Amino acid sequence: MADLPPPVQGPTAKEKKYDRQLRLWGATGQAALENSHILLLNAGPGVVGLETLKNLVLPGIGQFTIQDSALVSEADLGVNFFLEEEHLGGFRAEHTCNLLKELNPDVQGGFITEPIETFLNTPESLKPYTLIIATAPIRPEHLAKLSAHANTSLVPLFYTHSVGFYSHFSIHLPPKFPIVDTHPDVETTSDLRLVKPWPELVQFAMEKTNGIDTMDHEDHGHIPYLCLILYYLEEWKKEHDGQVPQNFQEKTAFRTLISKAARTDAPEGGEENFEEAVGAVLKSLNPPEASSSVLSIFQTEECQNLSTDSPTFWVIANAIGRFYTKYGVLPLPGTVPDMKARSGEYVQLQNVYKNKARKDVAEVLDNVRSLESQLQRKKPVEEKDVEAFCKNAAHIKLVHGRPFHIVQQGNPIKWGNQAKTAVEALTSVYPESLIPLYFAFLAWDDFVAKHSKDSLAGAPKLPGETDPETDGYEVVGIALKIMDDLIKEAGAVVEDTDYSDLKTKVRQYAEELVRAGGAELHNISALAGGLVSQEVIKVITEQYVPVDNTAVFDGVKSKSSIIRV
Repeated sequence: MADLPPPVQGPTAKEKKYDRQLRLWGATGQAALENSHILLLNAGPGVVGLETLKNLVLPGIGQFTIQDSALVSEADLGVNFFLEEEHLGGFRAEHTCNLLKELNPDVQGGFITEPIETFLNTPESLKPYTLIIATAPIRPEHLAKLSAHANTSLVPLFYTHSVGFYSHFSIHLPPKFPIVDTHPDVETTSDLRLVKPWPELVQFAMEKTNGIDTMDHEDHGHIPYLCLILYYLEEWKKEHDGQVPQNFQEKTAFRTLISKAARTDAPEGGEENFEEAVGAVLKSLNPPEASSSVLSIFQTEECQNLSTDSPTFWVIANAIGRFYTKYGVLPLPGTVPDMKARSGEYVQLQNVYKNKARKDVAEVLDNVRSLESQLQRKKPVEEKDVEAFCKNAAHIKLVHGRPFHIVQQGNPIKWGNQAKTAVEALTSVYPESLIPLYFAFLAWDDFVAKHSKDSLAGAPKLPGETDPETDGYEVVGIALKIMDDLIKEAGAVVEDTDYSDLKTKVRQYAEELVRAGGAELHNISALAGGLVSQEVIKVITEQYVPVDNTAVFDGVKSKSSIIRV
């Protein structure tokens, strides 16, 4: 019995439960979810906010809190599938919180029935939360407080509407929000380093192509295509002053050189490796230079001027920047694409790349430890974080977060640097552009801001709630003025340009929002909640690239659009 091997350790219950999402964002992403505490400031019908939370509770966020002072009404029963007749008259926050917790016992939930006016006036009321979601309608002064908190505490803020057949959400991220694991397309992640090979790779390629002209068909047809490219690159250099193919014409000639070397008398399918080599030439013979966006990260003040309290991201970025300055290349990811080769030789080739990747990681880690010593950091950077950064170094992204538009009644919307871009989008892609729908949502908020002054507390008046016709005229007028102000801010000529079609589109969207009377359709809110929760997960896990920074959805045409504001 002592000689028996230990039993195979199967997946834990937690790994089985979250299997699919662990494949998407891994253990580190799941840990980030479980350490989050999300605040939902729920208003109006409140369906989109709860749908968003539902899609966050299921994958296992750590904790959520719902602030909602509304009581459950008959109207809630018609649009919110969480609520039933037995909940009538009770606090909506309490009942929805309890029902959401039933979806996932791993998640802790709480609720606040205090009105938002007094809740936000309490010092430190927003301090416990790692991310905040606010749903419309919300008074502009309250949204401004949330935006100010997002600025000072660097806590991400989401703001979303769902009105009738349309929805919108905006994201306020910190000014510099780094993402290491952006999950780029597989086709873009291959870094074979064929233009600048290291000695071990050159040696491996020369061994596998030694005596290539006298090999039998079996051996000739199983040379890994990377080795073929490196071999014929050396042949090319002999006749081109030691230079690799530089332009499309030369690369085409190089492809012809490899293609002619394939044997025509080989058995069917015997020279597939040469076909792979020919197909890989154009994408493989590019200098392994870092992109301008990655290089700009190395030049930022946070990366150049580290301090004892600098986040881990900037410490590793500085270390990799030093590596790039020294070698002119980023650390090797170490992955090799599939190819026709014998299994043993393919494993050997993989090991050549993996060993080089490990050496690069070790050097970057040495740079990190040296920086830590200079900065006298108390908590050392974990090696796994360095490995992940090195693997994804070519695709890291620094998202420049910024506040979204907050309508202040009587104050025109300012578009800043995005004014000209927005006008170009309006005039070049119309009628496909959904910017007119965004104008309508801004006008909807402007109406709420104006009429919320009539009452110092309680729910603000919504467009179309009591007098759709009068409210429609007002909201349409506001929306058209927003569009005219944008065009003027961009410096476009308003008088000599016919914007009648655009104005018709703006008018139609505004009228439809008013016609809804502030009501939510459950299917639209469910879809909108899915969109928002997806972006929330990106932000919490710091994986994938979130929307920059506003999205609108037209449920009539089933179209969505991203607008930078």
